Amino acid sequence: MKPFMLRAVPVVAAIVLATGCSSLSSLNPFASSAPKPAPLVDFKPTAKIVPVWEANIGKAGNYVFQPAVVGDTVYAAARNGDVARFENGRAVWRVRAPELSAGVGADAALAVVVTVDGKVVAFDAQTGKERWRSAIGAEVLAPPAVSGDVVVVRTSDHRLFALNAGDGGRRWVYTRSNPSLALRSHAGVVIEGGVVLAGFPGGKLGVISLANGGAITELTVAAPRGATELERVADVVGTPITTRREVCAVAYQGRAACFDAGNGNALWSREISSSVGMDRDTRFAVITDDRDAVNALDVYSGASAWKQDGLARRGVTRPLLVGDNVVVGDAQGFVHVLARDSGAFAARDRADSSAIVAAPRAQGTGFVVQSLDGRITAYELR
Repeated sequence: MKPFMLRAVPVVAAIVLATGCSSLSSLNPFASSAPKPAPLVDFKPTAKIVPVWEANIGKAGNYVFQPAVVGDTVYAAARNGDVARFENGRAVWRVRAPELSAGVGADAALAVVVTVDGKVVAFDAQTGKERWRSAIGAEVLAPPAVSGDVVVVRTSDHRLFALNAGDGGRRWVYTRSNPSLALRSHAGVVIEGGVVLAGFPGGKLGVISLANGGAITELTVAAPRGATELERVADVVGTPITTRREVCAVAYQGRAACFDAGNGNALWSREISSSVGMDRDTRFAVITDDRDAVNALDVYSGASAWKQDGLARRGVTRPLLVGDNVVVGDAQGFVHVLARDSGAFAARDRADSSAIVAAPRAQGTGFVVQSLDGRITAYELR
């Protein structure tokens, strides 16, 4: 199970349907059949995973809803339009919007969601009162990015819309040419230091001016290769990872790469394919690959540090580094904790009987997960 599907113009769509290849079903978390997951192995826990609180928001349907974490506050949304702010499991406010297609983007002032008919809806983060609505007329699968006076929304056809955080007025729209066949992605964008970072089809990582939507540069994470359109899909997946000095990303059927944030020069690249993305800290870049193995690469060289392949075919999420641990969820609702230095299993808990598709979100010394059925669980790691 993977939170991606292939989207295409009609001509290429016929090619995709004709292939019937099993890899396509592995990219779709809503497929009716999937390979048998690897059995869970016994191990001696070396960490303690403690549920701190639980809450329910509502089902995701055929979408992926990821909670937003701002300090001690968690914002969550559901397919039916419910949006809520939680603190220690208590709903501070809960409102009903029209039906939604993406999870929440939030900061201290706004909680922002997107409806199935392409309207961006912003709520006051403190009270839940609706502040504005802005129609963009396109499908959105990714949580909006909210930063100060701007909200950036990525559409499923890979356009970026920048809106005024105060009233929803449109600032700019960024468009680019894309291959005819691309992954249907719920990955969002990152706002960092006056630029917007977004992964695109064709293995490109775009750096766009936040002020005016102009393209500053494009970094090549991976180059498409192969004889067919399907083989040449090489989309950057997941949200780019940024630090003060570096930006990193990974591509489906491609590579992982890190670049100097100052000049865009490639620091290293490594052949690996992912459809969910990566995380990194000062020592490791950690990636869930297409076989559901979790891989740790040396953050300075890209050399392999360890590989945990005991979760094969379990629909493993994008990894999250939390202190001395790596956290992933899976398609059976389990949360797995791996030792950061070795990849060995350290702890496990079942958050829900339904799948965890959205990536875990860090919160303090712990993290938060949201299942497809809408159960939100906040954990501490000890």
